[in-house]
Amino acid sequence: MTTNGVSIPPERARAAQEIATVLTPGRRVVLTTHVNADGDGVGSEIGLWHLLRARGVTATIANPTGIPERFDFLVPDGADASDRAVREIERADVIVVLDIGDLGRLGDLGHAVRQRAAPTVCIDHHVSPGSLPAGPRLVAPEATATAELVFDLASALGWPLNPESARALYVGILTDTGGFRFSNTSARALRVAAALLERGVDPEGIYETVYASAPEGRIRLTAEVLQTLVVEPEAGLAWVTVPPDALERHAATADDLDGIVEFPRSIAGVRLALLFRQIANGRIKVSFRSMGAVDVADLAHQFGGGGHKKAAGGSFEGAMGEGEPKVLAAARAYLRDHGERRAAKR
Repeated sequence: MTTNGVSIPPERARAAQEIATVLTPGRRVVLTTHVNADGDGVGSEIGLWHLLRARGVTATIANPTGIPERFDFLVPDGADASDRAVREIERADVIVVLDIGDLGRLGDLGHAVRQRAAPTVCIDHHVSPGSLPAGPRLVAPEATATAELVFDLASALGWPLNPESARALYVGILTDTGGFRFSNTSARALRVAAALLERGVDPEGIYETVYASAPEGRIRLTAEVLQTLVVEPEAGLAWVTVPPDALERHAATADDLDGIVEFPRSIAGVRLALLFRQIANGRIKVSFRSMGAVDVADLAHQFGGGGHKKAAGGSFEGAMGEGEPKVLAAARAYLRDHGERRAAKR
């Protein structure tokens, strides 16, 4: 079927019909996404919030961590109940999990979702076996962003896209494609973006708010992290490490680290870039980015993570001094075993 000028794959249209059977007026629907939500997670849930409210469905956003400040302009008054997320999950008739398929990525909310055992809808574009409670699924790893799948849901069901939902979904696609620069920028993604622009989206205004309104602390944090840059040209490997307490010293948040790993990835000859940081409870978080044929989702699985072929993440227990060398050894072995050793261009 074709609607809004975009062809909807049959399997996505069927999944949309199944989801529609549980997203009905009279039910209390809770929308959530992963810890440290990114633009796609936030844009997808807010876009869906607008779509549901327009149909008379009571919907609430309840995330395991707060929505990053740079996306506040998208959040409708009264929509975000993340400060009482567990309570909202416990009262939910239906739970919609966006941009992830695993309970582990919901942080402290994972237990509440499992205990509630309400129908759990999953809308996601990651490669993951999934560990959510049963419910309808709209999962397509080939999709550019989860926001693209929310667009498909609305299109397949004939739900009108108002300007507010279009703006949120546009942010999801914009951020997950790196401003339409990454390899996941498909022709279809651009057609979906065009359909959203036709609903009155202001691309320059969104760019300024999301990318060109950084607080000073974010820039100083970026400068400090880049001072840790290490490059191994012969391996095609580069990495940076967030110094201890750097976020606190610069009054920054985890969201302010978004995009820093793209700097080592941009170095000529680098096939694999990593960002390391120590997080709570004695764990290390690693962000993986790649160029060429390197599949970082495969590599991230070794450390309890996952994601996409060229962008993934994971976390595991350990001190930085012990954990970082283990990940780097695995990265070097992966590059060697997959024929990705190459010298940097000069």
